Amino acid sequence: MARPEKHVFVCTQSRPPGHPRGSCTEKGAGDVMNEFGQQFEQKGLWGKYLLTSTGCIGACDAGPVVLVYPEGVMYGSVTPADVTAIIDEHLLGNTPVERLKVPADIW
Repeated sequence: MARPEKHVFVCTQSRPPGHPRGSCTEKGAGDVMNEFGQQFEQKGLWGKYLLTSTGCIGACDAGPVVLVYPEGVMYGSVTPADVTAIIDEHLLGNTPVERLKVPADIW
């Protein structure tokens, strides 16, 4: 496998209901991950880009969170509707989606 241009990490951490930190899964991360997977398939992105579900990234209050490397850009409160912007603007266009970036004090 060739080295991917970008690597997208989607936090899918799950904690029990009522946990003080909450969890990205509780906030809809599964739907976000599924949307990324569907769009990667539809747009033929597999191989050029990598998509990985991950455990806690640490910004639980901002979940669901998505982290894109090599830039190290973290997006928060991501919904399935935001996935197209992340793919089209950031992955394909090399321009981070400013409206989705978490505040600097978080990341």
